[in-house]
Amino acid sequence: MKKLSLFVSAVLAGISIGLGGLAFLSAENRIPGAALFTVGLFCVCTFGFHLFTGKVCYVFQNDRAYALDLPLIWLGNLAGTGAAALFASLTRNGAALQEKAMGLCQTKLNDSLLSLFFLGLLCNIFIYIAVEGYKNNPHELGKYLSLFFGVMVFILSGTEHCVADMFYFWIAQAWSGRAAVCILVISLGNAAGGVLLPLLRELAGRSR
Repeated sequence: MKKLSLFVSAVLAGISIGLGGLAFLSAENRIPGAALFTVGLFCVCTFGFHLFTGKVCYVFQNDRAYALDLPLIWLGNLAGTGAAALFASLTRNGAALQEKAMGLCQTKLNDSLLSLFFLGLLCNIFIYIAVEGYKNNPHELGKYLSLFFGVMVFILSGTEHCVADMFYFWIAQAWSGRAAVCILVISLGNAAGGVLLPLLRELAGRSR
């Protein structure tokens, strides 16, 4: 039952990020689109859903069971983004969303795996800043500004978020062997970026 609850929470996180992706694709301009994408991480953090890119940041601060849950969370996020993409594709906006998402996906498919890895790494540095700020900032406004700036900057910087990219591949109907490899490489980059700042903060704390 615990694993099922975890999976459902991860599906809901995937749907939440899908809603953010939907908002981004629907915006005519990247800047408001990036701002509106924040709704995805806002839902995840406010409702306590399980998002791979957020949870992986704390893998070294938790036990082995926590780490073993991450693949299930990743799969739940994949299913959730697929559900969100299906819902959106069945609307009158589906064709336009598919066309716009295809442009994003083509850029990823044409990129090198090394580039995708480091874009994933950079993305999750921003995600860690957003999530850690939401968790520990003592000021209510600061919590939400952490989410807002963390998400906006990772999008406007052109970095890669594996769960958002899952949504784009779903709605573009662009899944292939190459797409799957790209998502896995981005996921590894997200994992590396997510643990980088926590480990460096711990090291810096020891030097005091």
